[in-house]
Amino acid sequence: MVIPLTEKRSWMQLLEQCAIGCAAIAALTFVAYRLHFPLATAGFMYLLVVVAASLFYGIWQAIFISLIAVSCLNFFFVPPIWTFIVSDARDWIALISFQACALLVSRLSSRESGIARDANYQRIQMKKLYELSRGILLFDLHHPPGSQLVQLIRRIFQAEDVAIFDANSALLNHEGTWPAEEQQIAKTTYLTDHNEDDHDTRTTQRVIRIGNKSIGAMAIRGEVDPLIVNSIASLAAIAYERQRSYEKEASAENAKQAEQLRVAVLDALAHAFKTPLTAICTASSGLLEMGTLDKTESELADLINEESINLNQLCTRLLQTAKLEASSVSLRTEPVIVSRLVKDVVAELSGTLKQHPIELSIEEQETPLQGDRELLTMILTQYLDNAAKYSAPDAPIDIAVRESDSELLLSVHNQGSLIQMQDRERIFERFYRSSDAKERAPGAGVGLSIVKKAAEAYHGHVWVTSAEQDGTTFFLSIPKIQMGGY
Repeated sequence: MVIPLTEKRSWMQLLEQCAIGCAAIAALTFVAYRLHFPLATAGFMYLLVVVAASLFYGIWQAIFISLIAVSCLNFFFVPPIWTFIVSDARDWIALISFQACALLVSRLSSRESGIARDANYQRIQMKKLYELSRGILLFDLHHPPGSQLVQLIRRIFQAEDVAIFDANSALLNHEGTWPAEEQQIAKTTYLTDHNEDDHDTRTTQRVIRIGNKSIGAMAIRGEVDPLIVNSIASLAAIAYERQRSYEKEASAENAKQAEQLRVAVLDALAHAFKTPLTAICTASSGLLEMGTLDKTESELADLINEESINLNQLCTRLLQTAKLEASSVSLRTEPVIVSRLVKDVVAELSGTLKQHPIELSIEEQETPLQGDRELLTMILTQYLDNAAKYSAPDAPIDIAVRESDSELLLSVHNQGSLIQMQDRERIFERFYRSSDAKERAPGAGVGLSIVKKAAEAYHGHVWVTSAEQDGTTFFLSIPKIQMGGY
C-alpha cells in the first residue's frame, strides 16, 4: 500500500510534536526531581506543558503528552517512587484529578485556538474577496471580463488553475497549467447545470447565475474553500452583469446621439427644401392664373403645383417632428371648439377627400377647450390623409369626437386594408411601413410618428384597431386636465 506524501508529512509532524512535548516533560521531571518538588508543584508544571501543547499543536498531542505526564508523576513523585504502584488513595485522586483537569483545559484551549484560527481564516478570505470585488470594479468594460477574471482569481487565491465559460459569447477563458482536454470542464459544468466538488483532484465547479438564469460556469483547482468559491461565482456574475449593463448603456447613448444627429439633419433639410418649394409653388400658381397655357401645359403646371404642395407638407411634418422631439416642447394653448376645428379641417382637405363621403359624429360644445390648435389640426389631418390613402375611392370616412369629464376621444374610421396585429404598434414608429401599406400607397412613414409625438406632448396616447369586416379605426385620447380644462 502506498501512503500519499501529504499523509506521510502529517504523521511525521504529529510524531515530531509529540516528541517535543515528551522532551519538555522529561526536562521538567529532571528539574522537579532534583529539586525535590512535591506532587502538587510538579503537577502544575506538567499542566503548563499540556496546555501549551493544546494551544500550539492540538488536542490529540495534548492528550498523549498528558498521559506521559501522569506516568512521570506516578513514577517519580507518588510513593512508592520508582514504581507505578500507588499506595495511598489520595494519590489516586490527585492523579485522576490532574488527568481530568489536563484533558478539560486541553479541550477548552484547543477549542478556543480552533475558533481563533477559523476567525483568522475567515478574515483572510474576506480580505481576498474584498480585493477581488475591488479588482472587478477596475475592469476595462470595453472588453469581456472573462480573461480579466481568471487572472485576478488565480492571483488573489493562489489557485493552480482557473477556467470560466461565458455562455453569452461562448468564450472559454482559462489561466494555469490545465491540459487542453481538461480546459472544457467549465463548459461541461454549464451544460450539465450541476455544481461539483472533487476532493481527489481539489477541483471545484460552479454554475454562474444571475437570479435563476445560468450565464456561464467556472472551475477552480487548488486549495480554495468551496464556500469561498460560491462567493467568487457570485462576484463573477456581478462582473458579467456590470459589463453587459455598460454595453446596453453605451448602445443607448450611441442611439441617442444618432437620433439627435438625425433630427438635426432632418430639420436642416426641411428648412433647406422650404425655400425652393415655395418658389416652385408660387411659379406654378402664377402660370395657372395667367391663363395663357394650353390644355396640356395647364395639366403639367397643375401636376407641378400639386406635387410641390405635397412636398411642402412633408417638409412641414419633418419640422414638426424635430420640434416635437425637443425636450423643451411646450403646448401653445388657446380656446378651441373641437367640433368647429373638425369641420374646418374637413373643409381644408376637401380636395383630398372629395371622393370620400364624410360622416361626422360630434357632440356639439359651445364652451371651448384650452388646447394647442396647431397640434390638434395636424393630428386630425394625418388621420384623414391616411384614411383617404388606404381606403377604396368611394368608401366613407367616419369622424367621431367624444368628451367626458376627464378626456377627449377622437377617432377616424375607414374601410381600408387590414392592419396586421404585429404592425399595429410599429406603424407609429418613424419610417416604418407595413408591407401592405407599401403596396397600396406611396409614403415616407413619417406622419403617424408625428401624431404619436404630438399625443405624447399632450400626455395622451394613440392606437389603432383593425378587422377584416369592421375596417380600421385610429384613435386619439387626450386627458382634459392636460389641456387646461374648460
